[in-house]
Amino acid sequence: MSSPNAKPVAVQFGAGNIGRGFMGELFWASGYRTVFVDVDRPLVEALRSRGCYEIHHITNEGDQVIAIADVSGIDARDAAAVAEAVAGASLVCTAVGVRALKAVTPALAEGMARRLLYPGTVPLNVITCENLVGAGAFIRELVRAELENRVTVGHRRSLSQREFDARFGFVEAVVSRMVPIVPDEIRRRDPLWIACEPYARLPVDGKAIRGPALRLHGLEPVEDIVAYQRRKLASHNMSHAVCAYLGYKAGHEFIWQAMEDPQVEGVVRGAMDETGRALSLRFGFDAAEEAAYEHDLRQRYRNRALSDQVRRVAADPLRKLGPEDRLIGSARLCLQEGVEPTNVIRAIRAALAYDNPADPTAVTLQDMLRTAGLPGVLREVCGLVETEPLYMRLADQSPGGDP
Repeated sequence: MSSPNAKPVAVQFGAGNIGRGFMGELFWASGYRTVFVDVDRPLVEALRSRGCYEIHHITNEGDQVIAIADVSGIDARDAAAVAEAVAGASLVCTAVGVRALKAVTPALAEGMARRLLYPGTVPLNVITCENLVGAGAFIRELVRAELENRVTVGHRRSLSQREFDARFGFVEAVVSRMVPIVPDEIRRRDPLWIACEPYARLPVDGKAIRGPALRLHGLEPVEDIVAYQRRKLASHNMSHAVCAYLGYKAGHEFIWQAMEDPQVEGVVRGAMDETGRALSLRFGFDAAEEAAYEHDLRQRYRNRALSDQVRRVAADPLRKLGPEDRLIGSARLCLQEGVEPTNVIRAIRAALAYDNPADPTAVTLQDMLRTAGLPGVLREVCGLVETEPLYMRLADQSPGGDP
């Protein structure tokens, strides 16, 4: 364990866009020493040898460089070192992607088991920055099952469900900072280089926090995290996708260019209005606060310096046309709340027409449209049934309708 006067330690699983480009900054601003855990050896070695890195906050007004200090790195394959870091941490966070969550569970559980051997430790919270509704519960069950089967060196500590829930919190977060992909040539020159927008709000599930209130810059504990997750999906992710798919059809390279196209911007604004009304009806969001949230998003999309590419945001249309995802899920929400999703439907048609030859899933989508037809895609990809109102609205028009 660290000495009483040492800085508190935050262990960050995943040193990528969100881990290094968002959470690392919040930890630094809150007085933590951050230990990054990642499988990227050059990245880990750079963090370990330098002990610092820079974040570029880029806006239309310029580039503000933020120096992030007190950092180190651990190779995720060094299970013992990772477990020891978790055992002595004040806070843990994951931002590894849904597919990698199971891979980090053993070291996380081992660290928690070791922590139980230390007297007087306060509850440990794990913030889950994952693109998965229910990520907190998902990781909690993985860790609990792993703990049940674990034997630490010279000791086995079994916990009841109640004691486990009291000692460890799994706190879902809603991450909205936009961090574009770092170009390969820059990454080769400096594996730690990262640029992002300065947005720094982090809504989290306040009911899941264990022990004392978390001290973290930008943290916003909320009562109903599902409402905020749905708002991110139906306002932020949805409108970003609308901008991308209509922007692609109009021939734009960057998101900011699409937002300067009056035709595209009008559909983005209209789709936001539709889902905003539905969200207010479903979850009780204040209409004025929702309108301000949407306005802020549109201003962020106009960030030229971010150079966010239309094709990056439009990537993987098969996933983004899924039954509960940003487009189909948002249109369904609108219809369930009595709001006609005219503009969201126009975006769905543009997504169905997305034919970027460099995107394998877009190629697959177009192949499916040719072989199974639009009705087949609406059933197989979008999860719609013929009697569903949204299916009927989409099936009676071609997938390439004008925006």
